[in-house]
Amino acid sequence: MPNFCAAPNCTRKSTQSDLAFFRFPRDPERCRLWVENCRRADLEEKTPDQLNKHYRLCAKHFEPAMICKTSPYRTVLRDTAIPTIFDLTSHLGNPHSRHRKRIKVLTDEEVRKIKERRLESSIEQLLSKKDCDAQDDSENADDIPQLTPEQKDLREFLRSSFEVMVLIGRQNFPFSCRAREDEMRSEEEHFLTTGNFQALIEHRINAGDEFLRRRFETVAVNEEYCSAVQQRQLLEVCEKCVREEILQQVRECRFFSIVTGELVEFPEGEHLPIFLRFVDQANTLREEFIEFLSFEGEEVTVAERLETQLTKGWGLSMEHCRGQAHAGSGILGTKMKVIAAQLKEKYPMAVITPTSTCALNVHFANGMPLTGVQVVMSVLKKTNAFFKGSPLLQSELDNAISILCQENIEKESLLKEGSRSTWTDLHNVFEMAVDLMEPLLLCMDSIHDNEDLKWNDQITSDAYAISEALADFEFIVTLVILKNALSFTRAFGKNLQGETIDVFFAANSLTAVLHSLHEVSDNLEVYHEFWFEEAVSLATSMEVPVKVPRLFLRKQQAVETMEIQAESFFKEYLTLPVMEYITQEVKEIFSENHLKALKCLSLVPAVMGQMRFNTSEESHADIYRSDLPHPDTLPAELHCWRIKWKHRGKEVSLPCTIHETLQHSDVKFFPNVNAFLKILATLPVLKLDGSHGDAAQIRMQAYLTDTAVNQRSSPPDAAQTLTAAGDSSLRRPRAIFRGNTRTGAVSCHTAVNEVDRTVSFL
Repeated sequence: MPNFCAAPNCTRKSTQSDLAFFRFPRDPERCRLWVENCRRADLEEKTPDQLNKHYRLCAKHFEPAMICKTSPYRTVLRDTAIPTIFDLTSHLGNPHSRHRKRIKVLTDEEVRKIKERRLESSIEQLLSKKDCDAQDDSENADDIPQLTPEQKDLREFLRSSFEVMVLIGRQNFPFSCRAREDEMRSEEEHFLTTGNFQALIEHRINAGDEFLRRRFETVAVNEEYCSAVQQRQLLEVCEKCVREEILQQVRECRFFSIVTGELVEFPEGEHLPIFLRFVDQANTLREEFIEFLSFEGEEVTVAERLETQLTKGWGLSMEHCRGQAHAGSGILGTKMKVIAAQLKEKYPMAVITPTSTCALNVHFANGMPLTGVQVVMSVLKKTNAFFKGSPLLQSELDNAISILCQENIEKESLLKEGSRSTWTDLHNVFEMAVDLMEPLLLCMDSIHDNEDLKWNDQITSDAYAISEALADFEFIVTLVILKNALSFTRAFGKNLQGETIDVFFAANSLTAVLHSLHEVSDNLEVYHEFWFEEAVSLATSMEVPVKVPRLFLRKQQAVETMEIQAESFFKEYLTLPVMEYITQEVKEIFSENHLKALKCLSLVPAVMGQMRFNTSEESHADIYRSDLPHPDTLPAELHCWRIKWKHRGKEVSLPCTIHETLQHSDVKFFPNVNAFLKILATLPVLKLDGSHGDAAQIRMQAYLTDTAVNQRSSPPDAAQTLTAAGDSSLRRPRAIFRGNTRTGAVSCHTAVNEVDRTVSFL
């Protein structure tokens, strides 16, 4: 229903303008001042709670300085805002008008008391402000150290250096040349090549930075302008500031989820990248890289190390963790499942979900503890990387596709288009791989033959290794089994990473998915027979013999001499374990709590509209009831939320995502819904809305690509970082600092404030 302004002679309401309307404050003193300024006698008898619930003032009655617009969709008042702009005389010109909001006529004594009260309040505020300013000045004077002229010069140099570093980080530039290019340069060429940091410093000097110019002219010719050790220390300060800024925002927002990536090699061993997913104060969903965690030790040890780092190291509460998603294939995937189970057992609300950046079928295949499946996934990744970034190799594959698809132009076009993308990340990756098997083998054989001598030895060697893997029947039958077995979850997984309405319907279709999987398991012999025939047909067209794996035959000879048929072997050792794993994994990942959370996506107005506003969030809302600010009023609030959107104006469109809903100006009047949506947004299974996307993942991959393993410093140990610089070449900044546009600007100011603490050890 529309909001009406309670001010006298004001007829504005929320449906007629874009003005913001503000509730009366619950604070008794502030509420009394609001009522006093309104000059409405009928409001004086009401309590602050009654006024807060039923009465509002529009923004026209406040000074512009009292109003804060935090976003295009959100307008709030300052904590000390008092309405002062009122029309108390316009009704006098029309004596026949009727006024529902009667203006109180003040006596001379009341006017005098109001003036005295306002004067006393102004004096108190002025004195309080002076006391605070004096106290701040005193504290600042105590905090500022007495610097020598040399230290002041160094402070200015550090200020300029930090500003350059922040610019490099925000623009995602490398500090120096790429590692592979560095290795190819001679010592003289390397000496003459300047990195981005030094180039920007020189550009700053040429642009008129007189301090840097004077400092540069006074140093010796052969002296390092900024040594590698100093650069490391500057990066340490920047990294610390950026990380603390992110963690502070996570603490303020309370609820978060943990996301981990593939293991990263460091000179000190393998480390696990840790990301945190949360909704910030601007109601924007973010996923930020925080740190590399050592992966040394058993699964239980790593789980305890991760928990300790989150709680004691970063000051977060695991009781506020609402989700966890872990990437990994093969052995890593098995270990991460154990780690996730350990955390979930201790913190049941930290539900396990797949990541929004990885297709569900790819996630299932990566986690299968079957050697044949892991070989298929590894070969597919190598094949995709083999063609990536090489137009000549891609052209060779296009020629092979054209030769084999001469009679099917549509299929030829689809395969060429699909092979140019990162097809190993698609939901239909296994369907695409089966269709590309023959063209890939033909292409690899052609490159390996190298009749025109246009390929180097490395390319021909890689092509031979891939062709040997493709021409193995175990590889072919494994790929075909994966394609057919995972076809039952393909549409489900695609919807799960689609729009909000698709995710909602996917959560409600899980029963049908499990029914299909159980049906296949109950009739496994029939399904396997069809799948095996498809594999044999593909192998025949590729001229690959049908046989049992050689390694299995060797083991069988040591035990018994009875011959085993290929079809029976692959049914027992491949199809059956694959189907059992998929069924069990679907049940474990999409647990009862996970499904309840996803079904609560009906809180998004577009989903409610699709369901004709006949939704039942109350039956699923218990999962997060203890996290809500006013759980007792949840049923009534949900009813009002549905009514609001059901009876909206024709010109009002329904928000389609959680992000759009949180940015709506009226969501602040529904505190339980607001909190509920923020918690749902942190679940890693939901895709990131807006332009932020997977920027943190991209920044980390860029860092790893541009930095050789021996140049990566171990994040957990700052001492190792400072000693890792063996020469004066500039090192790459860490992934947390690189390209962090949201906190980069803050980090420069904060980092400069850290200069005084840095001066002593530089």
